[in-house]
Amino acid sequence: MSRDVDAVAKGLFNAGLGQVTVKDFHRTAFNLLPELIDDRARVVCGYRRGPVPGLGDPGDADAVMMIGMHAASGTDGFLPHTLTSRLASVTVDGRPLAEVELFSASLAPFDLPTIFFSGCPAACDQARERIPGIRTWSIHKKTALQASGVHHWRDALAAAAVAALDNHAVAPYRPDGPFRAAITIRNGAAAAAKMADPWGFERHGNRVFIAAADMHALYRDLIRLCYLPPWAERTLPVSLGLFNLIGRMGRMWVRRVLSRGRIADPLSRLRDRQRH
Repeated sequence: MSRDVDAVAKGLFNAGLGQVTVKDFHRTAFNLLPELIDDRARVVCGYRRGPVPGLGDPGDADAVMMIGMHAASGTDGFLPHTLTSRLASVTVDGRPLAEVELFSASLAPFDLPTIFFSGCPAACDQARERIPGIRTWSIHKKTALQASGVHHWRDALAAAAVAALDNHAVAPYRPDGPFRAAITIRNGAAAAAKMADPWGFERHGNRVFIAAADMHALYRDLIRLCYLPPWAERTLPVSLGLFNLIGRMGRMWVRRVLSRGRIADPLSRLRDRQRH
């Protein structure tokens, strides 16, 4: 992942871009190794309270590019999920809800359009359906992992991102509300009750329903459902700090393992698993 980001950052700088900010926004938000990424880029790890949930302050950016993205929960694609795999499906007014919608809408108040998106083919199809004018570049994950030409598709990803710099067709994503979301919790009614009942969300068995006036309110309530019981939201500065500390510790462990040479060829390990 770090080398994918490095390839895109290098391509953007070589194309004449003056500033690139990389926001680590997956899992623990400490997945990237900044030392592997072009040192001209500003790498921001960890989750922030706001002003954009999780992302923090977008600063003076002009546009957004999303890479390594997934298709919506309950759809085809490579590890499809919306926010967390605990959600078996998430639909809004009967249509699957993808992360590209949530993240793009959260950045719209800053007049930031999402000009480029990369992920599996299903994720790219959904991005184009939701956000008119967005440029996409798909990666067939299974093929890429088995191929010897990793550098080739990484370079192609970077070239596609550079080509999207002239994308002036896409506007900040501001979908019209209100919205009614239907969420199916993968682990059943007991898990759904634990997640939804403390917030008073409508629930029937393992199905949770959320009504929201706009996408920002829906995103906030989905964050609550997936990650924040009321006590955690009340103590958010502390709980968020602890979560980020865990992420930092995980990255320290990865660096230690790498320094000992115990992760020599992760692609070969994946190929061996697929054979067996």
